[in-house]
Amino acid sequence: MRYSKFVHDDVLRRESGRVDEMIHTKKIAFIGTGVMGASIVKHLLKADYEVTVYSRTKSKAEGLMELGAKWAETPKEAANDQDIIFTMVGFPTDVEEVYLSENGLLESAKEGAIVVDMTTSEPTLAKKIYEAAKQKGISSIDAPVSGGDIGAQNGTLSIMVGGDRSVFEEILPILQIFGENIVYQGDAGAGQHTKMCNQLLIATNMIGVCESIAYAFKAGLDIEKVLQSISAGAAGSWSLSNLGPRMIKGDLEPGFYLKHFIKDMKIAIDEAERMNLDLPGVKLSKELYNTLLEKGYGDKGTQSLIKYYMD
Repeated sequence: MRYSKFVHDDVLRRESGRVDEMIHTKKIAFIGTGVMGASIVKHLLKADYEVTVYSRTKSKAEGLMELGAKWAETPKEAANDQDIIFTMVGFPTDVEEVYLSENGLLESAKEGAIVVDMTTSEPTLAKKIYEAAKQKGISSIDAPVSGGDIGAQNGTLSIMVGGDRSVFEEILPILQIFGENIVYQGDAGAGQHTKMCNQLLIATNMIGVCESIAYAFKAGLDIEKVLQSISAGAAGSWSLSNLGPRMIKGDLEPGFYLKHFIKDMKIAIDEAERMNLDLPGVKLSKELYNTLLEKGYGDKGTQSLIKYYMD
């Protein structure tokens, strides 16, 4: 009995090794090496994957090329002969251009490839890409993330996945290189819908965080001590613990761009309207953020909302 179990376990170990080896030989393209994308690529390179990158601004990828990444001149070139193609760009219009235009990656991706859009985008567009990819024998999943620049740097991103479960299971070992909380949500578009749930929570929570800090300031309290007390209690949140200290220091640099957050809120509002759902909280948040966008804070982080209260 013990011998039989030993042989069984040994076979499993050898089979697991073969699967890891097969996965590890896959070639990867990554399109969009911004604040978060660059950190994800670093994790892939550190895990000894061959990675080809493309970014509209080549200078954003120079550090990655120094680490061993290959450069491509276009998304179409980047996708050529790759096994897995990740995208993390700005807006739904960018996603549509990268995937579905004449020079889009679906025009050059090989049959059997897997495309993974990590942009926070429209659920309806995720379904459109899924169908277009399927016609070409390509698998598509939507896999937006949460965790900001810190999560990307630490490899602890939450990843919300929509698409075919079999495809999700195939690339899960690669997602685990830079993600920690990785959940299969359902069919194409389900990942994006889940990300909207995430953004809705952040949108209203950020108002609370900023109003709490502004109140503490006006009351003449030691704000760092206030955070020490409230962040560990029922009022605690990721935004309070991670962005609250940045607000206090006046650090407005982006972990996630304010202009992209406004885009996310618009998507959530539009999708909610299609479902006959009114969301007054996120509408208020979007209105406040729009005032900061008009003041030139679009390329700053979401924590810039504190400026609405403290300027």
